[in-house]
Amino acid sequence: MGKFVSDIEDFFKFCDKNDVRFVDFRFTDIKGVWHHLTYNYKAVNKELLDNGMPFDGSSVDAWQPINKSDMILKPDIETAFLDPFTADSTIIVICDAFDIYKGELYEKCPRSIAKKALIHLESTGLGDSAFFGPENEFFIFDDVQIRDDINSAFYRVDSSEGEWTDRKRFDDDINTGHRPRTKGGYFPVAPIDSMVDLRAEMMQVLEDVGLEVMLGHHEVAQAQGEIGIKYDSMIEAADNVQKYKYVVKMIAHLNGKTATFMPKPLYGDNGNGMHVHQSIWKDGKNLFYKEGEYGNLSDTARWYLGGIFAHAGSVASFTNPTTNSYKRLIPGFEAPSILTYSSQNRSASCRIPYGSGEGATRLELRFPDSTACPYLAFAAMLMAGLDGVKNKMEPVGPMDDDLFKLSLNEIREKGIPQLPHTLRDALESMIKDRDYLKPIMSELFLESYKDHKFETQVFPDEARPTAYEFKTTYSC
Repeated sequence: MGKFVSDIEDFFKFCDKNDVRFVDFRFTDIKGVWHHLTYNYKAVNKELLDNGMPFDGSSVDAWQPINKSDMILKPDIETAFLDPFTADSTIIVICDAFDIYKGELYEKCPRSIAKKALIHLESTGLGDSAFFGPENEFFIFDDVQIRDDINSAFYRVDSSEGEWTDRKRFDDDINTGHRPRTKGGYFPVAPIDSMVDLRAEMMQVLEDVGLEVMLGHHEVAQAQGEIGIKYDSMIEAADNVQKYKYVVKMIAHLNGKTATFMPKPLYGDNGNGMHVHQSIWKDGKNLFYKEGEYGNLSDTARWYLGGIFAHAGSVASFTNPTTNSYKRLIPGFEAPSILTYSSQNRSASCRIPYGSGEGATRLELRFPDSTACPYLAFAAMLMAGLDGVKNKMEPVGPMDDDLFKLSLNEIREKGIPQLPHTLRDALESMIKDRDYLKPIMSELFLESYKDHKFETQVFPDEARPTAYEFKTTYSC
């Protein structure tokens, strides 16, 4: 990630140079949502940046009780960048939460948990660096409507790219008919790809906030896009996800559109994933590389993957943390729900990118999605992978068959494990399989996380009838 300031002295020089009026301090909750607290620049001094800013932790979901609500935000000054969207010059600084009662980084702060994972990596002696490269897909819609009442529920999203608009009359009374069609959106040029200029604007602004942008393109589904960002070290890569989602949503918003990273907003079309490339390094050497082996993967890489697969149910509670996540993992839509690996097959949950040399050999985990808190998702995969290396866990595979064509019975007969089919299953796996997480996640955090997901995702979703249930059971 490009850094604009290196220390506190440099921070004030940068602010003065850019006529900064406000300082926006941001932190991430366990859902992965950014929160912010804005200070007048005149009220910010070295003492404040050293000591941190007080805030009410009881007002953040699943954090502190009201009788112990006082907390501190500790700014990571090297993360500072100018907000490209505010009317007055504003600088954003990413923070960690600090527990004043225990005198340590807060045990429920996702960014602090991810930092603990890196400390754990170094303590094992296995490696000194972990690199992550997330690929976040998104939809751009023209309109979204939602209703969730006791006797009525519906959603409706709209896009001029949607084939459902074939007979629609637009304001200029012209329907061009140029659309990607269902599962037909991969790489068409304009006018079928209607988002060229929008993505270009996103790419430029992402560069402005410090990300190194590689490419942008239309994705498989109607109204779907992706922008490729260069990989980074684990904390910086997670910071980049937060910046990426902020920029994509804001650019869409300012252009009269709405962006979503929801895994499966369209029935029958492809969904949004967050494929995560990852590798472990030590003394400048890629520990995942061994020339001549399948995909040039070393034993360390294979065992690392074996650990993620062995703990996949538990890991999924962090990498796929919403009920909608599992609608994307239904087979038939490049769904990476089969726990095997391949250098060719994109329906395997892990792909080995083709032709990688020593510097680029890596694992691409394809099942995570962008509803994940990136700090927790990356940390959970790292911890599972390290447990796999420690215990030399072998993954199933490699498999270069056409996995799309396998029935569930054939998958079972071949002995290929699968990801959980629901968030409930993933959370129940985490309840039983959490020892590998304990070096970085406290029992209080794990219980709070589990309870929050059940209360805000699983139970409300399971309790609600759907339109399809009315269609299939109303007349029974």
